[in-house]
Amino acid sequence: MFDYMIIGAGFAGSVLAERLASHGSKVLVVDRRNHIGGNAYDFYNDAGILVHKYGPHIFHTNSEKVFQYLSRFTEWRPYEHRVQTSVDGQLVPMPINVDTLNKLFGLNLTCQQVEGFLQSLAEPREKIVTSEDVVVSKVGRDLYEKFFRNYTRKQWDLDPSELDASVAARVPVRTTRDDRYFTDKFQAMPLHGYTRMFEKMLDHPNIRIMLNTDYNDIKDEISFRKLIFTGPVDEYFDYCYGKLPYRSLNFVHQTHDREVYQPAAVVNYPNEHAYTRITEFKYLTGQEHAKTSIVFECPTAEGDPYYPIPQPQNAELYAKYKALAEALPDVHFAGRLGTYKYYNMDQVVAQSLTLAEKLRQSKPVRPATSVVHLTSTLLSTSETVQALEENDGAAA
Repeated sequence: MFDYMIIGAGFAGSVLAERLASHGSKVLVVDRRNHIGGNAYDFYNDAGILVHKYGPHIFHTNSEKVFQYLSRFTEWRPYEHRVQTSVDGQLVPMPINVDTLNKLFGLNLTCQQVEGFLQSLAEPREKIVTSEDVVVSKVGRDLYEKFFRNYTRKQWDLDPSELDASVAARVPVRTTRDDRYFTDKFQAMPLHGYTRMFEKMLDHPNIRIMLNTDYNDIKDEISFRKLIFTGPVDEYFDYCYGKLPYRSLNFVHQTHDREVYQPAAVVNYPNEHAYTRITEFKYLTGQEHAKTSIVFECPTAEGDPYYPIPQPQNAELYAKYKALAEALPDVHFAGRLGTYKYYNMDQVVAQSLTLAEKLRQSKPVRPATSVVHLTSTLLSTSETVQALEENDGAAA
């Protein structure tokens, strides 16, 4: 008899497993893939280069609580992520900053002049509803066309005018020369890789792991008191209301017989090629090697679910599944797929820490053979942020 069966060995499932096991619960972690770590899984390829199988995963957070928690399982390599974008036949910094504008338009703007220049390009919108509204109201039509529109079309198979404003709001525009992609307080990469970090996280006598295993194949064969499901919430309910829409990715990995392939960790290609970006892993890991490995990302409609598509009709569909989930005793949904939210890694960790604490506090004293019913729990982003702020004053 396990206290918890956790479906999924990514960030959500692994953090929950570690926290619950550390407080005495017996936990079974099940994953249909042949490895732990979820989409953050990394490994050494045939050339001996550490690569991220499912595309680049760059850790950054403003939450000291999250960073300190993960520091129990890894040392860190300081790393500040930088991205360049191919526009008009040249590479320029992304997010857009003063150097981007000067190089692109042949100008010599100072940081103090950038805001006024962007205001001269901007097209005010009375109401910000879509991603197009966000970008055009900030930087105008020309930069929108050069940097955002075609990239968004490739990534989402939708025009920015069809996507929620939250998509474009994730990418800032800067009036300084700061060319870092993120500005979070903590920016680092696991020194020995994500997989090693997950191995240490799950190395507990109260945790058992089953890989290459589908939940549906074993759910009636193993005794457990409570279920934590980090897979797609619509899959759990057999798609009774229809499938929740996701975008997926195809990854094309290559190794080249030279030390450096490109001038930045990531180069975006908004307007040419079928792929959206190329990542060179040695920038992320700091590994020294005579060869280098890269990955091309090609968005697709089919494949593993990666990105929930933020449209009003999809939110309405998810609300139906959420209502079903909340009616279940002893079942808890977590993670990007379980709550149909686009979370960064640190937000998934924050959500999982909060859920684990709720479960621990509500755990009743019971005989070993009893089965206890708990209310199903789904944590929203706002709940996660509020919980972190209450604990350490940091935003998720």
